[in-house]
Amino acid sequence: MQETAVVVDNVVQNAPVAAPQGSMWGMIMYCVVVFGIIYFLMVRPNKKRMAEYQKMLDSLQVGNRVMAAGIYGTIKKINEKTIELEVAKGVVIEVNKNAVASVE
Repeated sequence: MQETAVVVDNVVQNAPVAAPQGSMWGMIMYCVVVFGIIYFLMVRPNKKRMAEYQKMLDSLQVGNRVMAAGIYGTIKKINEKTIELEVAKGVVIEVNKNAVASVE
């Protein structure tokens, strides 16, 4: 019984240490692929959508009918960061340009 324990101890002590399979380059390539996938599936489409939205905001003109913050109205005046909407005859409200969701 004791001889078996000695043999097992010798085997455990003399066992080669397992080297990590693959190398650091494999891990780096994995990270590059993951970041590439994230970029093409999330970042790039969002940048494209934001560019289209900015183009729409830049094309706003007096007289356009827009929906801003859930309220439909006609643009009466365009300021640097806000627009004035006429939501009913004689009722003009001021909203942030970024609140514009669509142009009709």
